[in-house]
Amino acid sequence: MSRTELTSPKAALVFGGSRGIGAAIARRLAREGYAVALTYASRADKAAEVVAAIQADGGQAIALQADAADQHAITAAVADATARLGTLHVAVVNAGIYQGAPLDRFPVDTLDQMLSINVRGVFLAIQAAAARMVDGGRIVTIGSNTAQRSGALGGSVYSMTKAAVATLVRELALDLAPRRITINNIQPGPIETDITAAFLDHLIQRNPLKRVGRPEEVASLAAYLVSADASYMTGASLTMDGGYSI
Repeated sequence: MSRTELTSPKAALVFGGSRGIGAAIARRLAREGYAVALTYASRADKAAEVVAAIQADGGQAIALQADAADQHAITAAVADATARLGTLHVAVVNAGIYQGAPLDRFPVDTLDQMLSINVRGVFLAIQAAAARMVDGGRIVTIGSNTAQRSGALGGSVYSMTKAAVATLVRELALDLAPRRITINNIQPGPIETDITAAFLDHLIQRNPLKRVGRPEEVASLAAYLVSADASYMTGASLTMDGGYSI
């Protein structure tokens, strides 16, 4: 799909689209011809940079503040996006956090926060987006290869939340199938972002391909999953990690 093939831009909403993978997906969807709304939690400056980059490339984009743990903020963001851009054709749920610690030192408050954002927030975003999505729409979640295997001390809770996302996507595919809405989950391994910048060398050495992924590579897979070519795929979790979790 290209911008020239659209009589008017179809609307896409990227939850957590101000940095890293989410920003790359927002830019890619804009290049594919979508009018893009992206949410951010606190970095309005980063969100504005993504919007400016899309607009400079001739695309249409808006940024909306929404805490992934706040049900009312999520619902309001979806309502705002559809009011300004039209009924949703695509939703990408990328918001999430990572905090790690061994079992005996893992704070309950951190556990609650990660469950609230990484699991509850994902469900709420899917629920709100699906309610304002055309039949035949596309939903993509960004999970993690740690849903299969972490191999890192202190990563148990994060892995648990990402395994929950994979299960949620598999089961919600049944709920959404009567409307021909597909839902799929991308499970990236180590990706070069500001979060991984401090330990890239370690990640590269552990990876069979001796490199980490780029956000644009994840965005390419997301673009495929929302395309007509992927209309028969739903409920799937696709791992993209260079063999890291083998």
